[in-house]
This record gives sequence, C-alpha cells and structure tokens, in this order.
Amino acid sequence: MPDHHASCSCGQLTLVARGDPIRVAMCHCFACQRRTGSTYGAQARFAAQDVAIAGDSTEFVRIGDEGTACRFHFCATCGATVYYWLGDDRSFVAVPVGAFADPTFPPPVYSVYEERRHPWVSVPEGAEHVW
Repeated sequence: MPDHHASCSCGQLTLVARGDPIRVAMCHCFACQRRTGSTYGAQARFAAQDVAIAGDSTEFVRIGDEGTACRFHFCATCGATVYYWLGDDRSFVAVPVGAFADPTFPPPVYSVYEERRHPWVSVPEGAEHVW
C-alpha cells in the first residue's frame, strides 16, 4: 500500500495517509471556491486509522449548505488547509488533493454542486455527477 504525504506550504503541518483513498471528489460549491481560491475544491477521503498528523493546526468551522459543520484544519503560519472533518464523523479524514503536491494522485470519481461549476472547468471522464 502506498503512503501519501501531505503538508502545508511551510511544512510545519504534515499528514501521512496509508493506502488508497476511500474516494476522491471535486466540489464546485461557492464555499470551496472561496476556501481554495480556485474554481473548485478537490479532496481525498481516508479512513482515520490510516492517517497520521503531525504539527500544530488552527481549526475553522464552517456550516455547509446541508447544515453540517465542516472542521477545517490549517497551518497558523502559512494558512494552508491540510485536513478536515465533515460533520461529527471522525471515521475518515478529508485531505485537499493539492496538499499532496502529487500529479500522479488519482483523479476525482465524484463531482458535486455542478450547478455552480465554472463552464470552462472539466470534470474527469467517468466521474459520477452527484448534485
């Protein structure tokens, strides 16, 4: 099983995820666009027992469109988000795909909030269109 190494921009906050992600998704909601500063957010979910986190993080809680609290953990020094939890479920950890800085990382298989997708953004072929 491969290890996937993620970190913030300055390297203070790191994460190692063992094995393949449970799933990889892209989200086009406005909150993800604002959080990432891009046109969508891409995240990989891993089983919590397969993730090791090192370093100090600051938490930002955002309430999603469905009323679920998303708990984003970012580096207080450089501001990069390295991981987050969706709701109260601590059985998996979501990691922004960009935090891995790995162009060979698996592509998204889910695409959500497509009604907010920028028309020039492509969704990978074969991805499931959820909302």
